[in-house]
Amino acid sequence: MHPIEVLERYWQHTSFRPLQEDIITSVLNKEDTFALLPTGGGKSVCFQIPALIQEGICIVISPLIALMKDQVNTLKDKGIKAIALTSGMSYKDLDTQLDNCIYGNYKFLYLSPERLQQTLVQERIQQMKVNLIAVDEAHCISQWGNDFRPAYNNIVILRQMHPHVNCIALTATAKHNVINDIVENLDFVNPNIFKASFARPNIAYQVIHTDDKLFQLNHLLKKHLGSSIIYVRNRRATIDIHNYLNAKGFTSTFYHGGITNKEKQERLYQWTNGQIEIMVATTAFGMGIDKANVKTVIHFNLPESLESYYQEAGRAGRDGHLAYATILKQHIDEDHLRSQFLSTLPSVAFVKTVYNKLCNYFQVSYGEGENTLHQFDFKTFCNLYKLSASITYNALLLLDRNAIITLTQHFNFRTKIQFITTNDVLFKYLETHKNLNILVKVLLRTYGGIFDYETKVNLSLIIKKANLTEHLVIEQLQLLEKDEVISLQMANTDSEITFLKPREDDITINPIAKTIEQQHTLKHQQIQSVLNYIQNDTICRSQQLLSYFGEKSNKTCGICSVCMANAINTDKTLGETVSLQIIKALERETLSSRQLLQKIKCSEKVLINSLSELIEINKITLTPANTYTIK
Repeated sequence: MHPIEVLERYWQHTSFRPLQEDIITSVLNKEDTFALLPTGGGKSVCFQIPALIQEGICIVISPLIALMKDQVNTLKDKGIKAIALTSGMSYKDLDTQLDNCIYGNYKFLYLSPERLQQTLVQERIQQMKVNLIAVDEAHCISQWGNDFRPAYNNIVILRQMHPHVNCIALTATAKHNVINDIVENLDFVNPNIFKASFARPNIAYQVIHTDDKLFQLNHLLKKHLGSSIIYVRNRRATIDIHNYLNAKGFTSTFYHGGITNKEKQERLYQWTNGQIEIMVATTAFGMGIDKANVKTVIHFNLPESLESYYQEAGRAGRDGHLAYATILKQHIDEDHLRSQFLSTLPSVAFVKTVYNKLCNYFQVSYGEGENTLHQFDFKTFCNLYKLSASITYNALLLLDRNAIITLTQHFNFRTKIQFITTNDVLFKYLETHKNLNILVKVLLRTYGGIFDYETKVNLSLIIKKANLTEHLVIEQLQLLEKDEVISLQMANTDSEITFLKPREDDITINPIAKTIEQQHTLKHQQIQSVLNYIQNDTICRSQQLLSYFGEKSNKTCGICSVCMANAINTDKTLGETVSLQIIKALERETLSSRQLLQKIKCSEKVLINSLSELIEINKITLTPANTYTIK
């Protein structure tokens, strides 16, 4: 089957996007292939179509569980058999899924680089008829790439298991040194390298300096009507801005990592199908989302890197029409950016401290702990050892990223309660259980619908309002459940920790010390690049972004905030010159606007503006014959 036939059959498109067909041809010719396609360029098609054409299964390495699930679901909807090996899967399920890949005529196996390290996974992959190795988000291979993950360096194992199978690496953002790292670490031989331009000529990049961001937000959304995304820094802000916009008459919803999967799907559907125009979100939103007609992307806070900004801004204007990507900036934002992302970077010594405390917290003995899973309450851990929450969290992320531990967060899993009795029965029950009065009243007054449906309950808030100990509240809730007054689902932790290596204290951390320092250096460089970008009001913003990614352009975009400001200044200067030329011409004779346009080298717009200004200041006047003369 020809690639275009596969595209038509499964994607209902009749033509490829730029470079897609060339990349697919390279893969089908069994060449190692590197594809740098900016966000929205259709990277997944570049490996999915060759895999469908060839006999066998394609192994896809991806670091993002959400993206893996999204792609697998999309493939299944098209009737294509695909599997994702996600975290939390039991050994039995893993065993079954791998067998399906060998014997079940599956076309795609998605897994994380960490999952690839498991002996069982490696053994089964060796038995599979692999037709292609695809490495998504390939910039994670490089220590100088955004979101470096050391486990990516072990992907070469796949090449050793299937030496005759070619490989495709894909990414949306990579500088020259990162590309070299990818090619080297994946053991590419004479690779075909395809790089699409980073230029998005239909996106007007803007930086607006303001002391009133909400006013500017309101103004921009009214000025550029259409589907919009507003990126904010934290979950609380998504709710606050969503409420503000709805009060102003806009239709909006919000999205962050803490809402349930059902809520995510419902809100995404409403926004994608135009039922709601504005999505207020953290950066958890957008990966794998392909909505063509987004008119505006607004960053309410400064982005943490130009890589992430380019990807997020690039979700605008995929239909080719004029779109806007705007950063709103206050004078205090630069200090906030440094504070949030630089002052909370944990040193190597602090990472060692957190690791040791973690081992002690779970009573892991020296030389033990490998592949053990533990329920983890982050707040209790920080309070016990008097650790800063923000720096400790970043230290845990570093340990996770460097394959020392796996940190699985359950932000959306709280205690759920519903009263399953009537009001009358409840109050008769309380007459004989007076010690439960306070807790029950707090629950009823805090959660209005708790009689009607299962309600997520913030246990910390209830403990505080009832002024009772955590132990007593849990004990009383369990009694209410036992007496069939409530239904109760307890969530006593917010995360899980899996130790991937045996405990060896400093010996465990020392091998990644250099990597941690390099990642800190990279983060400083990224923050400085963002600050340089927002402070530079003289160079075209599109040119600045292209230069950052190593692409030169002598042509300004003409539509960014810098170009528009320059155009206004140019018109103003030109207007002053034109006004003098008009005065000199009219001193000699009376002329019409058409005659003036023939004598003076300028645009009609500049001439009309100059004539209007001269009339306003009584320098010239319009005659009954519709000509201009000196007054």
